[in-house]
Order: sequence, then structure tokens, then C-alpha cells
Amino acid sequence: MTARKLGTLTIGQAPRADITPVLDAHIDAAVPRRHAGVLDGLDRQAILAGFAPRPGEPVLITKLLDGTSVVIDREATEMAARAKVAALEAEGCTTVLMLCTGTFATLRCERARLIEPDHILPPAVAALAGDSQVGIIVPLAEQIDSEAGKWAALARAPLYAAASPYAGDETALRAAAQDLRQRGAGLLLMDCMGFAEGHRTAAAAASGLPVILSNALIAKLVSEVV
Repeated sequence: MTARKLGTLTIGQAPRADITPVLDAHIDAAVPRRHAGVLDGLDRQAILAGFAPRPGEPVLITKLLDGTSVVIDREATEMAARAKVAALEAEGCTTVLMLCTGTFATLRCERARLIEPDHILPPAVAALAGDSQVGIIVPLAEQIDSEAGKWAALARAPLYAAASPYAGDETALRAAAQDLRQRGAGLLLMDCMGFAEGHRTAAAAASGLPVILSNALIAKLVSEVV
């Protein structure tokens, strides 16, 4: 039997102190981990040189080791992520988990199991929601259009609001949750791996609705296969 090893890849810098505790709460502690980041070893100047957003093109937001956030170009991120995924597999990872809910079309593993949240969340949320109106909280307003295509599986077109998990306070998040409730949402999804349990608690308190936390749902499902 092949020894199990979990590799995680954040689009920011590893380790992600906000995400790894969620994984550790659900995944067998005996499974070795290797955490990597697309932006590992880069300072902000190098990040801006290689990953600067382009006008009108899809973007992502992520967290750096110093606790700050950065907005980066999705295409450049995907190109860099391909090499990082290959490196994790070369290091013996039998499962590689992307720590991003963004949409990527070209990531591949030769032998390891590659788990991309954007392949899992839409059908899972559609099954959980049924005919309920889903309200989706994304980190950036620009992602409402660029990431919308992945939610075609929902029975009803989702409602959107934007609030970053890296804002430093929960004011915008609470406002977004309240807005979605007032517009008719019956269930909320936090569509970023950077949202943590504290964000879920704040959104639930503000809206009075059930809130699906992306990283918790992914961690529970991944625990079944690693």
C-alpha cells in the first residue's frame, strides 16, 4: 500500500495559519503534510512584478505570511500553480489539495489525486440547497462575474455580495450577510478558503441563516480520501 501524504497548495504563502487548523481538525494527524504556496519566497515587489492584476481580467485575493493580503492575476497564478502541483507530487504527495475556491482549468497530477474545491463546492452546495435561494459571499466584487460560471448547478441563480476575509474586521461581512438575507437568500456560502469559523459565526448572527464555510466542507470531504 502506498504511504499517504497530503500536499496543500495555497495561492498565497504557506503555511496558512488560518486554514491549516481547519484541515487538522478533520484529517487524520498520522497523515504527513507538505504545505506550499504559489507566492512562497517572494516579497511584495516580486509579487507585483509577476502577478499584478491586468485591467478587465479575472483576479484572486490571498494572504501573505506577514498577515497582509494581495490581489493577483488569476491566469498568472494558475501558470505558477502548475509547477507547484508538480513539485508536490514529486515530493511524494499522494493527494494534492488546492486551498483556493477559484476556477482553474489546467492543473493536473500524473499519479496523485488532485482535489480542487471549485469542482466540489458547486454540486455539493446544489445538493444541500435544493430549491433554496443561495447567497454567495465572495472576497472581491470583481469575482461576482469572473467566478459566476461555476454555479450553474444551483437550482436558482445565486445572489452575490462581496466582503473580504482579510479586511481586519467583520463590518463588511455582516453587511453582506444582511443584504443577502434581505434580497431573499435562504442559505449562505462563504466562497473563499480564507473565511474562518469566526466569519461564519458573524455572518450567521447578522443574517439568521445557515452558513456553509468552504474550507470546513472541503476538509470534511478530503478527510474521507487521505
